Amino acid sequence: MFHYLSRKNMRILITGATGLIGSKITEYCRQRGIEVNYLTHNRSKIQNEPNFQGFYWNPQTGEIDVKCLEKVDAVINLAGANLFKIWTKSYKKELVESRVGSLNLLFKTLKNNKHQVKQLVSASAIGIYPHSFQKIYDETDPQAANSFLVKLIQKWEKAAGQFSTIGIDVAILRTGMVLAKNGGALPIFKLSVNSYLGAPLGTGKQWQSWIHVSDVARIYLFAILQNLDGVYNAVSPNPVTNEEMTNAIAENLKKPLWLPKIPAPLLKLFMGQMATVALSSQLVESKKIQQMGFEFYYSNINKALEDLL
Repeated sequence: MFHYLSRKNMRILITGATGLIGSKITEYCRQRGIEVNYLTHNRSKIQNEPNFQGFYWNPQTGEIDVKCLEKVDAVINLAGANLFKIWTKSYKKELVESRVGSLNLLFKTLKNNKHQVKQLVSASAIGIYPHSFQKIYDETDPQAANSFLVKLIQKWEKAAGQFSTIGIDVAILRTGMVLAKNGGALPIFKLSVNSYLGAPLGTGKQWQSWIHVSDVARIYLFAILQNLDGVYNAVSPNPVTNEEMTNAIAENLKKPLWLPKIPAPLLKLFMGQMATVALSSQLVESKKIQQMGFEFYYSNINKALEDLL
């Protein structure tokens, strides 16, 4: 599966290991003999196996079990509250603190304790790029205007970037819409289409730069095993519009779409500011990671949906 995986006796520390992407990364690590330490704020999720060990942390209170760093070569950071909830004032604060606070605690812990960590691979999001129907953005393009989402991502990336000041290489993966069977956006699409309530959002012309969960998990491991640093877009080479995505899901499920497009004002009424995620057109390319040698298993939306649906 991983022709580039060649290291032996490697141990990775993962935050967010039980989440959508983290669980897939953990699965691949265990298949290939890469040892995993993981941090969790839920003590009931702590396991203690030779190659899979859990450790408690609580970024809100600054608590962390320093033993999590033992024999760890690299850190994968996926910590962060779910973006797909209503953005109340208090939840906005949680979105920021769950990302920045967790990275700050990791940084402080690494700075003040003996360790052998050489690399951090940290999550980010393509929402940092401007809304676009025509221009395709790469990692060198300027960032969008200062919306809440953009400010959140900027703080997130800045918190990851500070690790370079203590001699740790930093790779940041700006991830698009992750498609998976049991999480992310796809189950919501699937439920609406199966209930005969599926319809394009807004105009339906907004671009969605998506990625299969298997590919994004493989990119994280690729970044570590190839010692990457810098910013990389983690998206499929072939984005689709929201209307194309909706139609492809309906076709795979063999269900008709009979509702009209859902107007943007209606979405904003029910979703608030979070509607900007659904209505924004994110046209992003992934040439940089491909030029480093990464090969996508799922570059076509229909192939990805066939596997997941």
